[in-house]
Amino acid sequence: MPKYFEELDGEVRKPCAGLREDLKACLLESDCVRKDKLSPKECLKEGARVDSECRALQFAFFECKRSLLDTRTRFRGRKGC
Repeated sequence: MPKYFEELDGEVRKPCAGLREDLKACLLESDCVRKDKLSPKECLKEGARVDSECRALQFAFFECKRSLLDTRTRFRGRKGC
């Protein structure tokens, strides 16, 4: 379950930091990392061993990072962040 928060006690955070933390927590709790003893990076590369929740978080994180490069976001704001 995502635990994303925009700000914590007035602390300034990097863009997409909440999604990154959620993705990291999801990967560390997955069977691929726990049982198979693979790194989270290796689990993402293989893909078949990662839960659908982690895949959704990975896609959301990708979209958030991509929106940082999109010049239209100056007017519209970042997607999903």
